Amino acid sequence: MPDTNLLLTFNTGSSSLKIGLFEWDAQGARRIGKGLVDFSRRPLTFHLTEGPAVFDLRLHAEGGEDLRDVIAEAFEVLGMHFDMAAVRAVGHRVVHGGDQFTGPVRLDEGNIGELDKLVALAPLHQPQALRVIRAVKHLRPTLVQTASFDTAFHATQSDLVRRFALPRALHDQGIKRYGFHGLSYAFIAGELRRRVPDVAASKVIVAHLGNGASLCALDGGESRDCSMGFSTLDGIPMATRCGALDPGVLLHLLGPKARTLRNLEDMLYHRSGLLGVSSISGDTRDLLKDERPEAREAIDLFSLRIAGEIGRMTATLGGLDGIVFTAGIGEHQPEIRAAICDRLRWLGVALDGEANTTSASIISTSASSVATFVIATDEEQIIANEALSVLASK
Repeated sequence: MPDTNLLLTFNTGSSSLKIGLFEWDAQGARRIGKGLVDFSRRPLTFHLTEGPAVFDLRLHAEGGEDLRDVIAEAFEVLGMHFDMAAVRAVGHRVVHGGDQFTGPVRLDEGNIGELDKLVALAPLHQPQALRVIRAVKHLRPTLVQTASFDTAFHATQSDLVRRFALPRALHDQGIKRYGFHGLSYAFIAGELRRRVPDVAASKVIVAHLGNGASLCALDGGESRDCSMGFSTLDGIPMATRCGALDPGVLLHLLGPKARTLRNLEDMLYHRSGLLGVSSISGDTRDLLKDERPEAREAIDLFSLRIAGEIGRMTATLGGLDGIVFTAGIGEHQPEIRAAICDRLRWLGVALDGEANTTSASIISTSASSVATFVIATDEEQIIANEALSVLASK
């Protein structure tokens, strides 16, 4: 085997593609490059943020239904700085694995077909991941591809937690709580074991707060509950997604209000959440700078629902020893962390104002009964690690 082995990871979101390039050997995978393509902006640009150079390069590809041109150009851009002939495998983040995928797998035609069947369960994310998988297969048909699933980490949840109060037959047909952002939670669980093993072995709630947002209750590093359930719409409000919603609202909109299913889906995924409440923006950075009352109300609702969900999950865990804030908002916005923690003083959360302002790794005071952390997540590292585990198993 050549001296250098490279591994690519594709973290496909609803409107972006994060690309990781890793060098690997017997010791594991080490990141050497990081890129981003944002499909929400035109013209498409490849943004390299880590590696031998930092740059923005305009792409010629349009990024429509078929992503072959985008992936081909991404390979070309990376090839300017890395030996792409040394890439041995590609690992993908796939949002939904259903009940059948509870760990990483090699992507053969059979498994890709099974992922197709799950599109209806994750219409915002699953199709985009499949487009990337098929684009890579077209470009490099002999390259090994693997999938890592956001839902897999939550397979440790009890049947009781995953069940809706619906007819049992529906549960047996797959209408249940799956949980998402599992790759992020897996990384945080590992970081806790490395940094603070005593906390990692206890009861911890992780708040993954970004454009998509959720919370996960960990007991000894294993998932016991998640704010997202059947879909990525569930749980706390997000940038443009509604979060938990009374199903009576849906019946009302589909019935008396005569909304179409397509219109309703678009509203719930793209025009609700912080954007819907504020009518200004779904970006908390914009809302925090805006003095209009609608902006403040959106931020207040966001922090209220997050604090309430932490309270609910504390009941699932039977106590609370730690909180971790992660992802874009969780890692970088102290005002929102403070607003959430202020609502959790009844749980014994005591925030160190200065540590929080500087986004220190530990932001709770020594007197706090709940240790509170800020830890950067790295989903691509988990994808790379899991891809190597699949390669090693063959």
